[in-house]
Amino acid sequence: MTELNVPARKPARPHFSSGPCAKPPGWSPEKLYTESLGRSHRSKLGKGRIAYCLDLMREMLQLPDTHKIGIVPGSDTGAVEMAMWTMLGAKPVTTIAWESFGEGWVTDAVKQLRLDPTIIKADYGQLPDLAQVDWSNDVVFTWNGTTSGVRVPNADWIAADREGLAIADATSAVFAQEIAWDKVDVLTFSWQKVLGGEGAHGVLILGPRAVERLETYTPDRPLPKIFRLTKGGKLIDGIFTGATINTPSLLAIEDAIFSLEWVKSLGGLDGARARADANAAALDKIVQERDWLGHLAVDPASRSNTSVCLTVEGADTDLIKKMAKLLEEQDAAYDVAGYRDAPAGLRIWCGATVDAADVEALGPWLDWAYASAKAA
Repeated sequence: MTELNVPARKPARPHFSSGPCAKPPGWSPEKLYTESLGRSHRSKLGKGRIAYCLDLMREMLQLPDTHKIGIVPGSDTGAVEMAMWTMLGAKPVTTIAWESFGEGWVTDAVKQLRLDPTIIKADYGQLPDLAQVDWSNDVVFTWNGTTSGVRVPNADWIAADREGLAIADATSAVFAQEIAWDKVDVLTFSWQKVLGGEGAHGVLILGPRAVERLETYTPDRPLPKIFRLTKGGKLIDGIFTGATINTPSLLAIEDAIFSLEWVKSLGGLDGARARADANAAALDKIVQERDWLGHLAVDPASRSNTSVCLTVEGADTDLIKKMAKLLEEQDAAYDVAGYRDAPAGLRIWCGATVDAADVEALGPWLDWAYASAKAA
């Protein structure tokens, strides 16, 4: 391999993984509140910390009082599955997919729930024709395609007078993109994406129409205990006030609280969005200055400002693996290879917990890694 000069400046925090994502600037384990650790989540202290986490999420997301928010098992996947298994089947279903996670919800609707859904798809880098959606159906979609870098540009396509439920997997969209809460009946995410939190816990947000569905519809399938949201035909409201379905990690709760308090220090949601936009703009500048780099999401209107997916001229999986390995060995960038099911390319996380200066420092390192990998 031809030895090439490495760039002089490295990103101070080279954490560009799309999940778990970079911790907030200034994070350290010593800064976490630890009095709750080793205590029962049913204790006054434990329940109080969970309730505080819920209140912070509500405040930072600008979530209206009409919507309930709860912490559930299984990360974002668990939250989406919970919604699908408890609510789908009352009406026809439409599933929309333009990347791997959306494809996963299509597969579950077809093979596991056997719902015979209407399926609307697009290739990686493209957004489907959302005008095709029939809102007499329940609709399952990803707000931001984490593995393709394509997001819905807004909520205008969601019918205000919809008969079905709008069920959105928004795990890489919240705290970075505008969510129109009046257009969402179910929304899910996990802390390990845009908050830089720990994995295994999901967040489930229910609007009033979703609550009505849960209290009036009983699916004809068995439900595991961790999926059950109702008892005696009524919503188990404790799930949304701090009494979780099963034992949560209070360490993960405290970690999420740290991140949420950090978001609050930015001025809240607007500050977090501004950081993500600035990071995405810094990365776009790098792309525009290089003829060998491109965006997988061609249309800027539907291009993610968090999980930004890039094309690399002449790249195959092996070249991308070499680039990612070289960057990691130099502690210049971690975990930047595109998702395994996506076209060969790079994926750079630009969410709020990343610093724009670190994104800016990445450009010369990408040049070095590309040239080095090609010369190997």
